Amino acid sequence: MRILKIQTLRGPNYWSIRRHKLIVMRLDLENLALAPSNEIPGFYEGLVEALPSLEGHYCSPGCRGGFLLRVREGTMMGHIVEHVALELQELSGMQVGFGRTRETATPGVYQVVIEYLNEEAGRYASRAAVRLCQSIVDRGRYPKAELEQDLQDLKELWRDASLGPSTEAIVKEAEKRGIPWMPLPARFLIQLGYGANQKRMQATMTDNTGILGVELAGDKEATKRILGASGVPVPRGTVINFLDDLEEAIEHVGGFPIVIKPLDGNHGRGITIDIRTREEAEAAYDAARQVSRAIIVERYYVGRDHRVLVVNGKVVAVAERVPAHVVGNGRSTVAELIDETNQDPNRGEGHDNVLTKIELDRTSYQLLERQGYTLNSVPNKGEMCYLRATANLSTGGIAVDRTDEIHPETVWLAQRVVKIIGLDIAGLDVVTTDISRPLREVDGVIVEVNAAPGFRMHVAPSVGIPRNVAGAVMDMLFPNDQASSIPILTVTGTNGKTTTTRLLAHICKQTGKVVGYTTTDGTYIGDYLVETGDNTGPQSAHLILQDATVEVAVLETARGGLLRSGLGFESANVGVVLNVAADHLGIGDIDTIDQLANLKSVVAESVYPDGYAVLNADDVRVAAMAEKTKANIAYFTMNPDSDLVRKHIQKGGVAAVYENGYLSIVKGDWTHRIERAENIPLTMGGRAPFMIANALAASLAAFVQNVTIEQIRAGLKTFRASVSQTPGRMNLFNLGNHHALVDYAHNPASYEAVGSFVRNWNTGQRIGVVGGPGDRRDEDFVTLGKLAADIFDYIIVKEDDDTRGRPRGSAASLITQGITQVKPNCRYEVVMDETQAINKALDMAPDNSLVVILPESVSRAIKLIKLRGLVKEELHQQNTTTNPVDSQIGVTSSVLNKLL
Repeated sequence: MRILKIQTLRGPNYWSIRRHKLIVMRLDLENLALAPSNEIPGFYEGLVEALPSLEGHYCSPGCRGGFLLRVREGTMMGHIVEHVALELQELSGMQVGFGRTRETATPGVYQVVIEYLNEEAGRYASRAAVRLCQSIVDRGRYPKAELEQDLQDLKELWRDASLGPSTEAIVKEAEKRGIPWMPLPARFLIQLGYGANQKRMQATMTDNTGILGVELAGDKEATKRILGASGVPVPRGTVINFLDDLEEAIEHVGGFPIVIKPLDGNHGRGITIDIRTREEAEAAYDAARQVSRAIIVERYYVGRDHRVLVVNGKVVAVAERVPAHVVGNGRSTVAELIDETNQDPNRGEGHDNVLTKIELDRTSYQLLERQGYTLNSVPNKGEMCYLRATANLSTGGIAVDRTDEIHPETVWLAQRVVKIIGLDIAGLDVVTTDISRPLREVDGVIVEVNAAPGFRMHVAPSVGIPRNVAGAVMDMLFPNDQASSIPILTVTGTNGKTTTTRLLAHICKQTGKVVGYTTTDGTYIGDYLVETGDNTGPQSAHLILQDATVEVAVLETARGGLLRSGLGFESANVGVVLNVAADHLGIGDIDTIDQLANLKSVVAESVYPDGYAVLNADDVRVAAMAEKTKANIAYFTMNPDSDLVRKHIQKGGVAAVYENGYLSIVKGDWTHRIERAENIPLTMGGRAPFMIANALAASLAAFVQNVTIEQIRAGLKTFRASVSQTPGRMNLFNLGNHHALVDYAHNPASYEAVGSFVRNWNTGQRIGVVGGPGDRRDEDFVTLGKLAADIFDYIIVKEDDDTRGRPRGSAASLITQGITQVKPNCRYEVVMDETQAINKALDMAPDNSLVVILPESVSRAIKLIKLRGLVKEELHQQNTTTNPVDSQIGVTSSVLNKLL
């Protein structure tokens, strides 16, 4: 077997709208293409020996052991690889279950789709599954050592990708509330929400967390001074910088027992408590000095350690933190009890797990000695042996929930303390013998105030009720169901996507909001270009959705991005599907128009249930998408007598209709006429039907997003098919005695669309400069030739500079074949170089003619025309007669030269 390609999907996609994290592996079975599993000697036995847990896979029989039954009876290797890849992840602690396997149009080549939780782990599992199955085919077994290494690697990948308990709790709460989130590429930042409504977090610090509060909380001595001056009970202590000052500091705090800790430490590092001798104090000083130059010496207060969590000025959780310990059973040594405790699957390395493994240090041995133990001691049954003096979970401690026990006065005090320090989220370390009594009654103290406190002791306490502290954070960041997202309007289709996207963005700008939009020629925010390129995939969508200035997102969505990565967001408010026609077929295993329609339908299916799918009622495949989406439906049509639209309106639906020369919004028994088509520059005086359809779609998408008719009208009347607003989309230039039209038509449907305008040109000869991308099918080029013969009086056939792997001359030959099939006596010639072909057409253009250029490089074609425009400009300025087409398009040579 051979892996041809592995792709990672991260959003709604061709395979699943609900499952966003999928690996798509293109797998060539090679010599196994015709060999079902039951015909491979020993394969079933070898597979069961390697992965007996596959017994739990149901598969199509719908019962436990169903998949292995399929293997025994005979199934193809791609299907088996799918299940193995899923099981490897399951055995590594990643709960996944979705998979699909489909043979492509190439015999023996399969697409194997598996769910993942971590991208790297998913890709690793896919490769490992192929390796495992191939080994069993070749040798009848997969070595146990290799399987163990695979699982170890997968576990490490999963552990390394962990967000940590606090961030994980916040993300899960956001998902539960339907708040979108994404990781940002710096400082472990997490973005909650989109655009102008976003909030950011780093661990448990938010973008509302004050820097002064963080700085103050980080300076423990300053915190004590501030709180002490406010009458808050805090430990008596002092700060020293030299060992020589230690004895005086001990006397200052009232003698032993004492606590020594670093001034700016965290997670319990460098802290030693209950110090009772000068020797212990000097050792503790050295340990603290490894963390900080300045050292705090405090009186040691007897009591239990508690963490009080305050969010947005309210106490939301309280946990008692019990230091790392073991409980005797009367049989095992302390060392054996530690090993047994560390076997708990909830315990892991560091503080990213629910619990942390117990590791001994210098203070551990001192503490054992003080309790009368060694590692070889056997504690009596039920006897507790402490292994750490500090109660941090990161050193192996456990948490006991005490939220319902804290005294009201202590609640008031904690909330007051956090207000004094100035934090929106804070964790207070409180030492008291009884949390249910006021601190003043039991000589309790507030030891520290921590910015960015950990949540794991509250969301997953060892004992007691888990507390939804992340919910309190979400309530603070997005109070009263405040919007977390921004309106997302997405546009797809075979043709017209870029024009419709730009027009829709232009209409939305009439509302006064900042609009971010992506197109095939760049990413824009407001009136400015942010990034050039074909930006119609998830990465460009993320750029817009991450920008804190964007209030509305209008996103062009092309087939390539959907296939490579899936949709760049979970859901949209409006999804527009313009049309589905033959284009890019045979690429990416999309071989039929129906498959292409299924791919495009992702946009309609991903709309929120209370949003709108805006569908072309005149395209059967697009109209059928109404059955696949849970969103509201809005149709647009060029046919005022459309039976589908009529029934839709009768049921209370909304539609955009081209009727009696008007673009109109129709709902129920009323009609809002927006504007006559001939007054809308984009429609080229009403001569370009496909542009009218694009304008209908954009108007309807804006209308269902609560843009007013007046604002829609203003947008339509101020948007032009010009180089500045729609480069390469029906750009018409007046060159004095003739005109030139540039459009990036490159498939049969777009040729037809351009032809609907060109056929209306009746003042002179129609000359076409035609070609197509080299990665299309042979029959597509023949079709382009047939269409060109029907549209133009004279044709110049050229080829793209980049033939995309096709032999030079092949595309031109197929196009000319199509021309002669339709019109044997058609006037045409072949000029392979695009620049030469354009210049040839412009040179030969007679008066009143129209030269239509369908280029590979739009910018090059426009540049060649502009150079001629400069020559003809003086002649045009002497002519006071305005061509009626120019008055509609608004792109005369004089205007064009000013743009230069």
